[in-house]
Amino acid sequence: MERPGVRAAGLAAGLASAAMFATSGAFARPLMEAGWSPAAAVLVRLGLASLVLWPLAAKSLAGQWGMLRTKWRPILAYGLLGGAAVQVAYFNAITFIEVGIALMLEYLGVVLVVLWVWARTRRRPGPMTLTGMVVAVAGLAVILNPADLAGADLRGVAWALFAATGMATYFIVSAETADIPPIAFVAAGLGVGALALLVSGMVGLVPLRATTHDVVMFGTPLPWWVPLLELAIVAAALAYVSGFVAARQLGSTVASFVGLTEVVFAVAWAWLLLGELPGAVQLLGGAVLITGVAAVQAGNLRDTTRLRRAPEPAGAEVP
Repeated sequence: MERPGVRAAGLAAGLASAAMFATSGAFARPLMEAGWSPAAAVLVRLGLASLVLWPLAAKSLAGQWGMLRTKWRPILAYGLLGGAAVQVAYFNAITFIEVGIALMLEYLGVVLVVLWVWARTRRRPGPMTLTGMVVAVAGLAVILNPADLAGADLRGVAWALFAATGMATYFIVSAETADIPPIAFVAAGLGVGALALLVSGMVGLVPLRATTHDVVMFGTPLPWWVPLLELAIVAAALAYVSGFVAARQLGSTVASFVGLTEVVFAVAWAWLLLGELPGAVQLLGGAVLITGVAAVQAGNLRDTTRLRRAPEPAGAEVP
């Protein structure tokens, strides 16, 4: 039986990951305004994060490098879709559509996670889990207040939906990859993502533009490497590792809905770092979203307990 402490630790790791991922907008925006292309910023972010993690990754492997060979498929999927693609797709999406619409479409990835688990296990989530899903997505919609999708640029919609696929892959692969230290898996995956972006840039698939001009952050000129260090160490290395740990301990469904709190944290960071005070509607949306996440968490626990007491169909797994 799963220990409550393990699940609590997973929830704490998931919330920490969401909070760290949420800082990326405030620190990436100055780089874009200074002339960096999205792909270049993501390339440096993933590459530097991988390099920072590798000494700890090597120690965690304790010479068992064969683990990386046996897990090359999930590492490849994690790096290409959960690392590089989701970030580049989102940055490309917001060049064609509003940020609110892009985020709403990207976070449809949590629904894809539920559908994936449902299809793979052939078990429908319980009523509380399904209700929590609806409430959480409704809270997200209240926070972002997206404009009418009817007038949105289809190119931006396509990029945002691609980002949703990458987000779903990130949670699914994290939850379903065992028998390898999290730091080693994340370091390898982010390295794969950075290498893929480098090759894509060299052959002209994505633009790689970077400058060494100072950036303006919070009204103060700062060296270009300041936001990059934050993006690489906090919003990538630490965020990806804690997210991987959370997905392993909570499962892909609950971890993906805990990840929705990134939007709440993004609003909080905008208030603290940029002075953009959230309105009453945003605060209400945050409360609704958190309520939905709590319902998904409780429903998942109930579903898991019920399934453990029931006979297991051949080949099925508990999400």
